[in-house]
Amino acid sequence: MAVSNYSLKVNRDLLDPHFESYRLSLDAIPTYTIELDAAVEELKLKDSQYTLEHMQAFGMFNYLHLDPWYEDSVLFVDCKGRVLSLNVTLDTALGKPREVYRIDPDSSPSDGCLCASLSLTSATWAALSNGMGHLHLLRTGKRGDSSHNKWESLFSESIGDPFVILHSVSHVEGGVHCIEVLVLRVQKDPEETKGSGFYVGLEWITVSNAAEKGQEKSYSLRKRRSLRGRTVPHYAALEPHGTGLMLASEKPFTFTHMDGQPIERPEPEPMEVEKTDPIYMWQQTAEDLTVCVRLPQGVTKDAVQFSLTADNLSVGVQGFSPLIHGQLYAAVDPESSAWFIKDNKSLEVTLQKHIEGPLWPELVMGDRRGELVMSDEQTAQIHERLKHLTSEDLIATSDLEKPPCNSQELEDCDGFPDDSSSLVYFDREMMKPTRVVNLGSHQYMFTVQSDPTQMPCLCLRHDVDALVWQPRPEQPEHMWEHVATFNALGYVQASKRDKKFATCAPNFSYASLCECLRRAFIYRQPAPVETVLFNRRQGRQVGQVAKQQVSSLDSDCPILGFRATNERLYILTSKNLHVLKVNNN
Repeated sequence: MAVSNYSLKVNRDLLDPHFESYRLSLDAIPTYTIELDAAVEELKLKDSQYTLEHMQAFGMFNYLHLDPWYEDSVLFVDCKGRVLSLNVTLDTALGKPREVYRIDPDSSPSDGCLCASLSLTSATWAALSNGMGHLHLLRTGKRGDSSHNKWESLFSESIGDPFVILHSVSHVEGGVHCIEVLVLRVQKDPEETKGSGFYVGLEWITVSNAAEKGQEKSYSLRKRRSLRGRTVPHYAALEPHGTGLMLASEKPFTFTHMDGQPIERPEPEPMEVEKTDPIYMWQQTAEDLTVCVRLPQGVTKDAVQFSLTADNLSVGVQGFSPLIHGQLYAAVDPESSAWFIKDNKSLEVTLQKHIEGPLWPELVMGDRRGELVMSDEQTAQIHERLKHLTSEDLIATSDLEKPPCNSQELEDCDGFPDDSSSLVYFDREMMKPTRVVNLGSHQYMFTVQSDPTQMPCLCLRHDVDALVWQPRPEQPEHMWEHVATFNALGYVQASKRDKKFATCAPNFSYASLCECLRRAFIYRQPAPVETVLFNRRQGRQVGQVAKQQVSSLDSDCPILGFRATNERLYILTSKNLHVLKVNNN
């Protein structure tokens, strides 16, 4: 199956073109604080972990984990190796986080160790990394409010270099219980001579129990698939039945190994690009434009279909699709324009510019089938205008103490993101992309789990708004569904220079951003107002208002974790867990 290019189809019913702004609300947000018995196990990046990839993967790690199967249940790992769980039912009677599992204390930390990471695989299973290369699969039992069961480890094995868990799913295949785990590493390639030499490695691990009866607890590695890329993916999730993998990243990923063996792929044949002649040629001066359109052989004047207004041009031949059709780059004077057939081969059109002087970059907006032919005089003028941008000298400045910038000395974080960012769906069997969406300027914002039985949603910036997309791999033709919109959130988050985390409620009732220290911002969906309000500028009554609220924590500790439920926000620091009551249902 060849790769298919797709686009994200926006649901216009979920957009609000009349949205004005968020109104600051001074309503207090009830905040409750739990003091932790031991500090959170925070990773301090070492001198050897200096690249942008290390910072994105580990320096911006979210240490707080939300249980999507049980509302208002969060988990984290402390410095004693304890996995702690907090279930909130009554805000005014918060208890202490309860220990559900303890990482083996005999494991001695190494120089390359990472932070412990956790993924809630299903309603009764979890995947845990101790940060030193060991993968633990834990049977948790039902993790409800009244459940106080300790988690049981049914698989524990070293799988190589330290890693963090990105996602995991549990499913039954052919009567065999399978757990799929996706892990990430930032590794050094000794053969790489360019740049830092580090690359991002993803590994898709499949663990299953024995097929024989009575061997329920015997879990073992079944498959290991390795991928390699240049950037940390913004979004990475496995399909619920383990049949595919979805990635959103700025640089592409490719499968490189299967069970430790390199994957051999045939060399792609060079692509032959069909060269097509332009349908029309055009020239321009400061006063007018001349367009020459090639006509089919034997066409007479009566068969020509010509239409011209001040803003639009249409040229065609009866029985054929239009040769030129669309909005002109700028206005023309139809009364002073004309057309005629030249040598029975081409149709020549003369257009008089309505405003003389400026040169047009294109004739018809968005039409790339024509070719602009410039005169020698115009080419010389352009060369003269751009002359100051070039130099024959290697160092174009006389101040040798301040040499010009060398682009090769720039770090990755200094560059501007290009438009190669893409959202890709990989098929498990073929181990190559089958669906690709070019994200272009649609900046990734955050990931949220709306439905635990579905893949996590991803939020992308669309113009000034933030749009939430739900992947639906069971619908190949409509794999990404637009399910919610946060008005102007894309514009708002761009102004938050100290932003560290972003998230939203699973029911999309509000979105929230938090800074590195202390402050959290809450942006609520528009809601009806009880009083009568009028927009003075437009002279109309306002029926709905979107509120913004700001919460400032009484803490100077950096924020390490940030999660949202429909009713509460959870903010984790090294010493405290803060619970913010956002909604009262």
